[in-house]
Amino acid sequence: MHAPTWIAPLFQGLYCRELGDEWHSSVCNTEKWASAIWNIPDEDIWTAHQALKGLLISYVRRRTATKDAGTVETIHENEETATLFSPEVLTIGFARRVAEYKRWDLIFSDLPRLLKMVDDEERPVQFVFAGKAHPQDKVGKSVLQELLRINSDSNWQRRAVFIEDYDQEVARYLVRGVDVWMNVPRRPMEASGTSGMKAAMNGALNFSILDGWWIEGFNGKNGFAIGGLEASGTDEEIDRQDADALYTTLETEVIPAYYEFENGIRKRWISMMREAIGTLTPQFSTNRMVGDYLERIYKN
Repeated sequence: MHAPTWIAPLFQGLYCRELGDEWHSSVCNTEKWASAIWNIPDEDIWTAHQALKGLLISYVRRRTATKDAGTVETIHENEETATLFSPEVLTIGFARRVAEYKRWDLIFSDLPRLLKMVDDEERPVQFVFAGKAHPQDKVGKSVLQELLRINSDSNWQRRAVFIEDYDQEVARYLVRGVDVWMNVPRRPMEASGTSGMKAAMNGALNFSILDGWWIEGFNGKNGFAIGGLEASGTDEEIDRQDADALYTTLETEVIPAYYEFENGIRKRWISMMREAIGTLTPQFSTNRMVGDYLERIYKN
């Protein structure tokens, strides 16, 4: 990813303060970059993140406001959006093509278990979905239809949204504003997964199947893994295993980490954000890629 394009100006301002206006030239110097990231105070990182999360929530409210009077409320159209979403609630983003191997429906495979997390009074979760299905992809379109039909006596309608017409503008708000970026492809179908790289550069923690880029990026401290490297059985059996791993990791790792406070500050979570920015930005920046081509191929 081209860091100056996808990193939010608020974070770029922090990097300028530590590294100067040419901060992006230091991205490939992993030692210098990591040292600078760890010098930024927790409060500054969290303030920048919460400002970007606020921008995302404002965007979500604007984009999901009912377009036609009388429309029944769904997670992509709401009559009243003023109280939709909260900046204090763990926010998970899931945005990508609606292709079968992306397994959009995995998170909904145990709806009562999901809604229990959404409705938790002390540690709730909210979700932002965005994506497109190919016009001829009947399976993909049916998945979206199923997502939009979910309605229950829960907080789902207030804590889940679907943003239509997924494009670079939508992606920019999402990768900069969510707390967690989720990805659940069927192994080994994920070629790369560049949206997760963009999110990591903005301090979002990846929560992903170990496939594509996340196999290389995950170090145990800069995000969360769903399941292991390999899975056995039929697609249906693997889906059940991965769904259970997804829910279990949310319940036992992601949610507790986000809602853990030390002296009123999410120090553990911010430490993971710092680790993600410090380790993943140099590894997956275009600066590093071009430099490797130059040094390892063109000069030899």
